[in-house]
Amino acid sequence: MAERVATDYVHATLKLTEAEMPALFALSETQQLRMQVFVLDTGNHELMLEDAAAGESVRMKFERVDGMYVCTLSCKVVMPKLTNFLRKLVSTFRGDAVVNRIYPGFTMIYHYLNGKVIRIAECKGEEVHTVFEYRNTLGLIEEQFKRRHVEQEIGIVRHAVNELLDLRNRSDSESEILEIDERLKHHSRLLFALEA
Repeated sequence: MAERVATDYVHATLKLTEAEMPALFALSETQQLRMQVFVLDTGNHELMLEDAAAGESVRMKFERVDGMYVCTLSCKVVMPKLTNFLRKLVSTFRGDAVVNRIYPGFTMIYHYLNGKVIRIAECKGEEVHTVFEYRNTLGLIEEQFKRRHVEQEIGIVRHAVNELLDLRNRSDSESEILEIDERLKHHSRLLFALEA
């Protein structure tokens, strides 16, 4: 298996509540990273994460926006501790990101949405090949079921319309015909809505 050369966070966005910030600090401790936190006059936070043994660091700026701390990150890391921290950061705090994992001769491109990998592509030179793409199978099945449910309802309404038309043709009473016409009007509107 090829050994990764570097991990390039082309673009990552994280949104944390104030209550989630201590979890971010705890995550850095579990990865044994040195963290310095600077609280600015505006209420923004600037974090300096450092893998002291490897001599690698990342600076993250969290701006306060509508009661949330928002971080837009773009950086390249090489050492495993910072790489693992950033990966866990994106997944734990449901971040969106495009991440290039660079190997000798090729690059794996990961697309994250709400902390989950939705697409992985392999890039060799000019050639890009999709390795994995998330499909919401459950959502597709539910949508198909709803469509079938509507088709069944259309069948029921059409059957009711046919029965009402047969009843109308057999009826001699003017008041009964008017009542059937009102019911037919209602059914035709319902049928129109279901078929739309």
